[in-house]
Amino acid sequence: MEKIELDVVALTHSVTSSHNYAVILGEVNGDRKLPVVIGGFEAQAIAVAMEKMIPNRPLTHDLFKNTMDSFGIELKEVVINNLLDGIFYAQLICFDGRQEVIIDSRTSDSIAMAVRFNCPIYTMENIMEEAGMLLDPEEEKKIAIERSGKTKKPKTFSEYSVDELSDLLDKVLENEDYEQAAKIRDEINKRNAN
Repeated sequence: MEKIELDVVALTHSVTSSHNYAVILGEVNGDRKLPVVIGGFEAQAIAVAMEKMIPNRPLTHDLFKNTMDSFGIELKEVVINNLLDGIFYAQLICFDGRQEVIIDSRTSDSIAMAVRFNCPIYTMENIMEEAGMLLDPEEEKKIAIERSGKTKKPKTFSEYSVDELSDLLDKVLENEDYEQAAKIRDEINKRNAN
C-alpha cells in the first residue's frame, strides 16, 4: 500500500471541542490535510519540540528520546497506519543498528517523537481518502498565519457575527458535537432577544 509523507502544518484549538487541540498534518506532495484531534498535554508535548524549547527538566518524550539515543536506537519514521471508529493508530519504526523494530504508539505520541527526531511522518492512501480534507482558502490562510508563529487567540462566540455563528453551528452539528452546538445556539438566541 502506498505511503504518503506528511508534515506538521499547524497546531490549533479544535473547532469541535474547546478542551482539545488539533494537529494538522499536510500532504508533502499534495493539498490534502489530515486533522488529528489531541488533548492539551499532547499538544504541549508537540509544541515544545516544534518551538525548540528546552524545559528545565525533560518531558516524557524527551526522556524517551534521550534513552533511545543512549542505546543507539534511531527513529527512522512514524506511520499512521490505521483509522478505526475515528481513532488514528500509529507505529514508530525504529532501527537499533541490527534490526528494524516496530512499536505501536498513540498518534499524538508518535508525532511528538517524530518532531524530536526530525524523522518523516507517513500515512496510507486509504486513511487520507477517509479522513483527509481540502481546506477552503480562508482556513489555509489561518494555518499559514499559525505556522508563521503569528497566532491569534481563538475567537470567542461573542466575536462572531450571527451569520458566522450559524455557519459554525452547521459545522458542529455535522460533527455531532451537541454540547458545542448548544452553546452556539444560546449565543444566537441571546443576540436575537436583544
